[in-house]
Parts: sequence; structure tokens; C-alpha cells
Amino acid sequence: MAEKQLNELKKGEKGKIVRITGNSSVFRRLLDLGVVKGSEIEMKGVAPLGDPIEIKIKGYNLSLRKSEAAGIIVEVQ
Repeated sequence: MAEKQLNELKKGEKGKIVRITGNSSVFRRLLDLGVVKGSEIEMKGVAPLGDPIEIKIKGYNLSLRKSEAAGIIVEVQ
């Protein structure tokens, strides 16, 4: 299976989080929101101007900046 940055997924694509990179404040915020290694995610859509993106994780929709999503590496399913 291929690994991609979360911000590279297309609408409807699903994956599993492999690792999260970034500075400590962003990393901590993502953990608090439930974005953790092994979680299943689905790309729901992208705002008209390209930022933010919306994902579905653990049964809820979450909006992230593209810069935050670039630090989340997923294994595409």
C-alpha cells in the first residue's frame, strides 16, 4: 500500500494513519482531537480555495489546515 500525506488524498479516499510529524504544539493539538497512529480516516472534501480540508475520523468530521494535514502520513487503502 502507498503512503501519502493526508493533504494529498482525494475526496472519498480512505486510509490509516501511519505517523504524525510537526512541531510539538501542532502534534499535541492533533492528539487531543483524536488524530493518532492507527486511526482510520476518510477525506470528505476541500474548501473552494483549497484550505482547509475536511476529514472523517472516529465518527466525526474534522477540519484541518493543509499545513497541519501535510504532517500526517497515511497508508492509502
